[in-house]
Amino acid sequence: MTDVTTANELTDAPAVTLLVLDAEPLPRLGSLTGRTRILHGDDSTIARQLPHADVLLVWDFLSDAVRRAWPGPGARPRWVHTASAGVDHVMCPELTASDTVVTNARGIFDQPIAEYVAGLVLAAAKDFHGTNELQRQRRWQHRETRRVAGTRAVVVGSGPIGRAIAATLGGLGVKVALTGRTARAGVHGPEDLMPLLARADWVVSAAPLTDATRGMFDARAFGAMGPDSYFINVGRGRLVVEDDLLAALRNRWIGGAALDVFTREPLPPQSPLWDVPGLTVSPHMSGDVIGWREELGTQFLELYALWAEGKPLPNVVDKNVGYVPLHDEAD
Repeated sequence: MTDVTTANELTDAPAVTLLVLDAEPLPRLGSLTGRTRILHGDDSTIARQLPHADVLLVWDFLSDAVRRAWPGPGARPRWVHTASAGVDHVMCPELTASDTVVTNARGIFDQPIAEYVAGLVLAAAKDFHGTNELQRQRRWQHRETRRVAGTRAVVVGSGPIGRAIAATLGGLGVKVALTGRTARAGVHGPEDLMPLLARADWVVSAAPLTDATRGMFDARAFGAMGPDSYFINVGRGRLVVEDDLLAALRNRWIGGAALDVFTREPLPPQSPLWDVPGLTVSPHMSGDVIGWREELGTQFLELYALWAEGKPLPNVVDKNVGYVPLHDEAD
C-alpha cells in the first residue's frame, strides 16, 4: 500500500480520504493534492482499507476485489466510482442495500465500441479475413461479398452503448432493431427477441450483466438465428453460454461470431474458443482507443468536484438493476 500523505502530515490530513484500487498506469490525480488524502490499494489490501475511505475509485475495473471485500465489518465509502461501463464486478448484496452511491464511466466508451462493432460487421461482410489469408498464400482468388446496406441487425441493450451501435450501423444502411429490459418507443421488449433473432443478419450483444441477462445467449438463442447470421458480443462475457456458442459454430447453426469479452479473462491459452472456425477473438479492447485512460481520469475528477461541493452526480447506477437508467426507460 502506498499513501501519498507522509507520516508527518497525518495530523493535518484533509478531511476526505480517497482510496484507489490500482491498475497500471495509475490515474493522474495531482489536482487533488493538498485537499484529499489519497490511498492506493490492491486486491490484498482493499478489505482493511475500505473502512478508512470516504470515496473509492475502482481504477482496476477487471478486479472483483470490491465485491469480495465489501461484506466485511466497519465503515464503508459513501461513494464508489468504477472506471468502466459495467458494474457487476463491484456489486454485491451488501453494497446494493447500503446508502453508498455508485457511479460508472458512462459516456466514455459509447462511440468507440460502436465503431468497433461497425468494423466487425464490415470485415465479416467483405470477408477481410479471407482476403488476408489468400494474400498470405499468394493466391489470386476472386470472390463476391455481402452488401451491408439493407441487412438487418438486432442490438441487445438499449443504453448509451447500444444506441450508439444502432446509430452507427444505421449510418451504413443497416436496418436496426433495438431491444431492452422494457418495451418503449423505439425499443423492443424481451418478448420480441426470439422473433427478431430469426430475421437478423447481425446480432450484437451490448447488454449489462444482470440476473435477467446472464446466459441469455444460449443454445435456444443461437438456434433461433439463421445459418448466415453473425453474432457479436461487446457486453459482458457471462451474457453468453460459451459452450453453446462453440456448438453453434461447429454445427454451422450460425455463420460466424466475434467475442471481445469472455467468461474468464484473460482467455486461457487452452480455451477452445481460440481455434473454433468462424470466431474472431479480441482481448476486451472494443472501447479502448488512444487516450481513453486520460478521459476516464478527467471524468472522475469532474465527478469528484461535484461530489465535494455536495452537488448531484451524473451516471448514478440504480443498484437494484445494475446500470444507469435512461430517462425514458419505464420502471
